[in-house]
Amino acid sequence: MSTYNRRDFIRTSGNILGAAALSELTFGCRKKEEPLPSKWKGFKYAMCNESMAELSWAEQCQIIGNAGYKGVEIATFSLVKQGVREITPDRRKEMVSIMKNAGIECVGLHWLLAPPPKGLHFTTPDATVRQKTLDYFNELIDFCGDLGGPYMIFGSPNQRKSEGISAEEATKYFVDSLAKVADHAGERHVKILIEPLGKEVTDVANTMAESLDVARQVDHPAVQIMFDFHNTTDETEPFDVLIKKYFNNIHHVHVQEMDGTYLGTGTAVNDYVKAFQALRDLQFDKWVSLEVFDFKPGGKKIAEESIRVLKQIESKLV
Repeated sequence: MSTYNRRDFIRTSGNILGAAALSELTFGCRKKEEPLPSKWKGFKYAMCNESMAELSWAEQCQIIGNAGYKGVEIATFSLVKQGVREITPDRRKEMVSIMKNAGIECVGLHWLLAPPPKGLHFTTPDATVRQKTLDYFNELIDFCGDLGGPYMIFGSPNQRKSEGISAEEATKYFVDSLAKVADHAGERHVKILIEPLGKEVTDVANTMAESLDVARQVDHPAVQIMFDFHNTTDETEPFDVLIKKYFNNIHHVHVQEMDGTYLGTGTAVNDYVKAFQALRDLQFDKWVSLEVFDFKPGGKKIAEESIRVLKQIESKLV
């Protein structure tokens, strides 16, 4: 797939919460005048690979590394014709070597259940389909572990939304299915991160609060949540407030312009400053990964322009 459109984000006001409420959400955020602790080494940037699906793996990694990113996040469907089993153990080792040669590492996987293969659904009441999906999910866990990836970003709106049942029932299946793969993920040192997605694409886990509730119901260290700027359409609080409020639970960040294009085509260079300030103040030491949905400009331009904007945002932080 080359594009994935979502409705434009309606920006909320930074004045929603008063200063007193904000202070309750900072969770130990440093005071402005205090220097950053020396142990914080700065942001770690990664880039998702699917904008370069027509290129070889080596070319993809080289573009990402040359642009200045340190990691690659993989959409598995972009590498296979039928399924992840096609990628042999030897090829997986070769992929790791290619990443290393390009100066990057595997951040993990996303678009976990996007076809191929077809016919997967994580929250369906059809037990046969659900088991087929769980079996494939476990294969993805192994693939992620073999590449050294720490995270699997669970977006896949079409494969997790309700199917002939209520959203509440689908959410129960979501919890149950995650619980069934959690032990295997833990064994492979992989965390499954629930990605909040807007109601325009799914009716299961639409907000940070709902995603965290699912993770807490699963109650397994291998199941956590993440933050995506683009997917805040159902939130009522500004980016920086969300980050401060859920910081202890955020294990990964996706970034792009709010319309899904690469950074620099919109207003993110100004609109995201407060959010990045919050991440910096709280010493976010996990990955900030570029994920875009419009691939027409080509991977090289997307990579180079976006990293330039990320550095511009950094230059505005105090």
